[in-house]
Amino acid sequence: MRAPVRRTVVIVGSGIAGLTAAIHSARDHDVVLVTAGGIEDSNTRYAQGGIAGAIGASDSVAAHVEDTLRAGAGLCTEDAVRMLCTEAPERLHELIGLGVRFDRVDGRPALGLEAAHSAPRILHAGGDATGAAIERTLAAIARERAALVLEDTVATDLVIVDGVARGVRLRDRLGASVLAADAVILATGGFAGLYEHTSNPPSAGGSGIAVAVRAGAAVADLEFVQFHPTVLTASGGFLVSEAVRGEGAVLRDESGERFLLDVHPDAELAPRDVVARAIADAMRRQGGRPVLLDATHLDGGRLDARFPGIARRLRAAGIDWTREPVPVTPAAHYTMGGIATDLDGRTTVPGLFAVGEVARTGVHGANRLASNSLVEGAVFAARAAAALSLPGLPERHLAVPPGRSSTVVLPEPPVGRPLPAGAAPSPALGRLLWQEVGLSRSDAGLRRALTGVDVLASTGEADHDAAIVTGLVVRAALERRESRGAHARSDFPTTDPSLAEPRFLVGERSAVSDHDHDHDHDHDHDLEEATAC
Repeated sequence: MRAPVRRTVVIVGSGIAGLTAAIHSARDHDVVLVTAGGIEDSNTRYAQGGIAGAIGASDSVAAHVEDTLRAGAGLCTEDAVRMLCTEAPERLHELIGLGVRFDRVDGRPALGLEAAHSAPRILHAGGDATGAAIERTLAAIARERAALVLEDTVATDLVIVDGVARGVRLRDRLGASVLAADAVILATGGFAGLYEHTSNPPSAGGSGIAVAVRAGAAVADLEFVQFHPTVLTASGGFLVSEAVRGEGAVLRDESGERFLLDVHPDAELAPRDVVARAIADAMRRQGGRPVLLDATHLDGGRLDARFPGIARRLRAAGIDWTREPVPVTPAAHYTMGGIATDLDGRTTVPGLFAVGEVARTGVHGANRLASNSLVEGAVFAARAAAALSLPGLPERHLAVPPGRSSTVVLPEPPVGRPLPAGAAPSPALGRLLWQEVGLSRSDAGLRRALTGVDVLASTGEADHDAAIVTGLVVRAALERRESRGAHARSDFPTTDPSLAEPRFLVGERSAVSDHDHDHDHDHDHDLEEATAC
């Protein structure tokens, strides 16, 4: 059997998707891992809820598939869902083999139940510190196996040579540079951090989507933003895991009524979009004040042992959840859409791959099933790494179905200024997103948002990546004239069966046009350097 061609692969992002891609790719290729902060500074680190996979004796891949499709509200790509659920057990066992210490009971993995799952299939580590445990383990291995790790380094654009992704433009403390490659994998996360109320760190600003779109990559499903129902009020975005409701905690309005019993047969364990909108409605009825997550009827000792991180955070906020309910509100949490990919992470730009939350694989459809995000990152990152060794790398790419795409004119630079790593996004843009592109949307509100984005961009209050991504999200929401999953239109409150397919948006400007956002290095020289490397 012929050995695979050894290639140079640049991976941007160091969450579970980027780290898994790096570990797998390093077996056959030279990997350069680029991350905007430290290697462990990713959204994965904040994941409390867990990671899903059908590894229990009473569970099955078929049941996991069915639950995922149901949550996706008719918009999932079934092949992608079957791929995810079939390969999830292998990725979970791989994580265990790499040293992630998931919680165990009587020597077996402890499997939890979360909303919209028909069986316990959620692995946790440290109770509510799953993401942190996975991140630490994978980061240490990736640092050993990668040829080079560039921390505190931002990827500002792709280098495109003859239509193929051949490297990335970088910016660090010392200035701008170009890194050549045979292929680029984007694993930069979603854009929920742009919202005023969010469970995400500032780094979740959609920069990878902007980078890809400027290079001509298609995106899809950007209108579907998942709002986590239970984020601690005045907490800086600290979420109280859905698993707490899985343990039996209930939601009450300020009068003490369990309002979800009248909304959905699964009450607190209904899909997240249902729970989040029900909370928003209850808050509206009571003048905007938060609702209450009530766990006082549960065993307090078990609660603290099961969720030690949440218990510590609540105590620091002066709340004893064994004796009093916890005030919570919805917040932007996860973005189902992103850069359109096939089952191996390929995008519409040859040589460019996308994995994790930055990608739209079709797994989540209109609404992500709880705890499917971490495993999606692991499954499709491993598949992308395997695809790097296949022949015909530059020629293979995703083709958008005819008649299902719209062209979007991207704003010409300069549009605002690029954010430094870790900088907070624009408060004005966050408010605009929350008010007009939040839990409920309308044509009038979305058009106000379009105008508002243009104003904020022209005044420099929104950086260029955030302006591009927000504009794409608003346009996607305008095009979907129905309510489906996490996308709710007050002017189109029902689901239209004829719209049960994704729409693709394609930016018309290329990343290799004659500009650079920082205007601090010569573009033609960079292309020559990248081609020669």
